[in-house]
Amino acid sequence: MHLFSCSWTALRAAVAGLRDADFEQPSGCAGWLVRDLVCHLVIDAQDVLITLVTPADTAPTVDAATYWELAAEPPTGDDPLDALIPRLAAAYGEPRWLTFHLDDVGSAAGRAAELADPAACVSTQDEVLTVGDYLSAYVLEWTLHHLDLVAHLPSAPRPPAETLAAARASLEKIGGAAFPASFSDTQALLIGTGRRAPTDAQAAALGAFAARLPLILG
Repeated sequence: MHLFSCSWTALRAAVAGLRDADFEQPSGCAGWLVRDLVCHLVIDAQDVLITLVTPADTAPTVDAATYWELAAEPPTGDDPLDALIPRLAAAYGEPRWLTFHLDDVGSAAGRAAELADPAACVSTQDEVLTVGDYLSAYVLEWTLHHLDLVAHLPSAPRPPAETLAAARASLEKIGGAAFPASFSDTQALLIGTGRRAPTDAQAAALGAFAARLPLILG
């Protein structure tokens, strides 16, 4: 619960600190501007609210790691929801309205998470998991998207160290192997998810794990 709040608060604060011109910069998500990514965060916040009020009366089918499915290929933008995001983001017009909406819905999602029972079971995407595992999965989501947000904004604040470490641990569990100790948490996350290509030295350090990368989370 703490890590969810920490990662989400930091991400929303980073968005709140953006200048209008920053919204037109590319993000770390291929094909998306920063404004598109922020619009996606609004939808993510809505998903959190919906899931937390969708109780399940059956045993969990997934946990924080198995919640994620690994895709064979990165997104192409052809998915209807992915294609909708840029159009929806543009419809906001001025960045302040997009920022306002994220703050409004995002604050509600944060409060709902703090009030939720971690042991309760909820349903989402035809799966059941505990609230604690669901929120833990979102630590990885928020941290990766925080890195996406600041990918081309060198002066913007980075994710907190503790959430970077937690997200790395989650990605290692999903991938079934540890990244080399020489990799920083940020390097592990960016290289591990295909957001950055490894150098020759990094590829050598990865060894056999390199052949299983990137881990494309879906």
